[in-house]
Amino acid sequence: MAKSKLVEANEKIAEKVVDTYKKIEDTVVGGYTKIEEAFVDRYLTKDGETLEEAKARLKREHDALE
Repeated sequence: MAKSKLVEANEKIAEKVVDTYKKIEDTVVGGYTKIEEAFVDRYLTKDGETLEEAKARLKREHDALE
């Protein structure tokens, strides 16, 4: 059975809404990640420690507290 024009229009609108939401979500998460990495790099790394090493150390310390 053929879809009505209204159903097709609603599907197109839903697709655009979901795509727009995903773009916004990616932008927000990406921005947060940049801020988080800059903060860890600037304030939480110890002498000679890389960003990845600092994140791993912080995760271990956090897990040890739980």
